[in-house]
Amino acid sequence: MNEAVRDPAQPIIEIENLSISFFTRKGEIPAVMDFSCTVMPGEAMGIVGESGCGKSTVSLGIMRDLSNIGKIVGGRIKFQGKDMGELSEEELRAIRGNKIAMIYQEPMASLNPAMKIGQQLMEVPLIHDKVSKEEAYNRALEMVRAVRLPDPERMMRSYPHQLSGGQQQRIVIAMALLSKPALLLLDEPTTALDVTIQKQTLDLLVSLQAKYSMGLIMITHNMGVVAETADRVIVQYKGRKMEEADVLSLFESPKSNYTRALLSALPENAVGDRLPTVTDMLFEAAPSGAGA
Repeated sequence: MNEAVRDPAQPIIEIENLSISFFTRKGEIPAVMDFSCTVMPGEAMGIVGESGCGKSTVSLGIMRDLSNIGKIVGGRIKFQGKDMGELSEEELRAIRGNKIAMIYQEPMASLNPAMKIGQQLMEVPLIHDKVSKEEAYNRALEMVRAVRLPDPERMMRSYPHQLSGGQQQRIVIAMALLSKPALLLLDEPTTALDVTIQKQTLDLLVSLQAKYSMGLIMITHNMGVVAETADRVIVQYKGRKMEEADVLSLFESPKSNYTRALLSALPENAVGDRLPTVTDMLFEAAPSGAGA
């Protein structure tokens, strides 16, 4: 297992002036510009913003999963003190899905519909840790229990389509945690779930993060999700970081007009049937280092 000792004083990940572009027939399209953040062991960082603001691209940059048209054009990403840009493809493969795991919005995108849940979970320790099938089964079963699924043995024998959406998402969480990652990336992990299951999933993630001392980056457009899970928050707009603050300070005294506009658009601020809208008129670039 990935049981490396984590120095609580050393950042799990340091992103320094990261810029990412996509290159199409129409030319270069900047998606992330000069983005920086640091995540410590046991810390949860939320990245929030509208669709298309570049928040998911940051996570794909960390995973080096930018497709054939995406490219990191500036800055660097250091994982546990090592510059990922200087690692070989073999070294990156050893990190992806092992020391860094990612959970996507749609659980079925991560599950093979033709394989039983137990087989899919067992693959993680079989491939990464080279354990016996018996040991892999025991680890998988233990993790199914850890994510609080009923009747774990039956779950292991089930196919993905036999599970509800919430159960599928818990299986994906179990799969991600089987390698005991140092950093967990979550890209809108509860968007496809109903409100009750969403709350249960967030509570589960918070408890598992504390149990395994993971760093966590939560990517979402939902300010309520950030309030539930994050220690610190970054607000992203059109590829740029507008503000960074601890979660309480962000909600009580946001520094940029854009953050204030986002907060004013929460459902509880609706006037009649109409929500306030975020417009370019409210856009204001944060001063250098604001909220950091």
